[in-house]
Amino acid sequence: MSEPATGFEPPPFRARAPWWGADLQTLRNTLVDQGTPLPGERLLIDTADGCGDRLQAVVNRPDAPEDKPLVFMVHGLSGCEDSAYMLHAARHWLDRGHAVMRLNLRGAGPSRRTCKTHFHAGRSEDIAAGLDAVPADLAARGIFAIGFSIGGNCLLKHAGEAGDRTPVRAFAAVSAPIDMVATSAHIGRPRAWPYQRFLLTRFVAECLGEGALFSAEEREILRRARDFRELDDRFVAPRHGFDGVDDYYRRARAINVMAGIRRPTLVLHAKDDPVVPAASLAAYDWAQNRMLTPLVTPAGGHVGFHARDGAWHLTALDRFFRAATVG
Repeated sequence: MSEPATGFEPPPFRARAPWWGADLQTLRNTLVDQGTPLPGERLLIDTADGCGDRLQAVVNRPDAPEDKPLVFMVHGLSGCEDSAYMLHAARHWLDRGHAVMRLNLRGAGPSRRTCKTHFHAGRSEDIAAGLDAVPADLAARGIFAIGFSIGGNCLLKHAGEAGDRTPVRAFAAVSAPIDMVATSAHIGRPRAWPYQRFLLTRFVAECLGEGALFSAEEREILRRARDFRELDDRFVAPRHGFDGVDDYYRRARAINVMAGIRRPTLVLHAKDDPVVPAASLAAYDWAQNRMLTPLVTPAGGHVGFHARDGAWHLTALDRFFRAATVG
């Protein structure tokens, strides 16, 4: 069993002008061009359920490689390998001599064309398949794993289920909805309506994209869904064997299994996150597992953390990973 991180001191977060407040911190990833995609080694990964779906991932190797762990990354809802925060993070780690692997969840991004079905918040077996597919020469250097938003919930769920069996040396989750019940209520508020509509529109388009398998009835459910709760109740839950939306939210949340995590793990969140409630972190008993390190900042939005000297969360993660693996 690995020891928890010691000596981890995150830098203070100070928002960068003009990105003040939760909304601007959150929206900057969409409003600001993050540059061109990073081409790399394309991987096709068979899923463990034998349905024929194949996940896609891309591996990037640094120009000046060093003997450092590979950084494995998982995107959030309606995201993919080329989401702004994924590209920014990839460049951050590549510049520091780490190889990077960006996984597209089932039915997301390039994985849409090679998958008939779709991921959901608790489909952690696809995380395991992605980790198993890390090229052997890179896996031998060790793996750090990062999940953003809903990808963070999937990653933490994998970590809890796998325990000591995971190849990962340290985990981190950024703005993760570790309690789907609380998150559903939070994003259902009138204040969060623009975020819900934006994410819902993109998610529906993804579910109906090239390669997807669905019935005429499911197409109509997707097109007519007014919010995520309705879509999850009528489409996601029955598709994946859940007894309605409440059963899905209860069973998919990472907090059910986080006591089983056996690697140093940072759970990073902003108190003003407009999409995922920070209260869900406050309600969790972190003392039950010394491998877990919660870090809640007063500000930063949802997968934001745009600071005066760059992406603050990446600096914090870098410090955590180094502290977690000292010795």
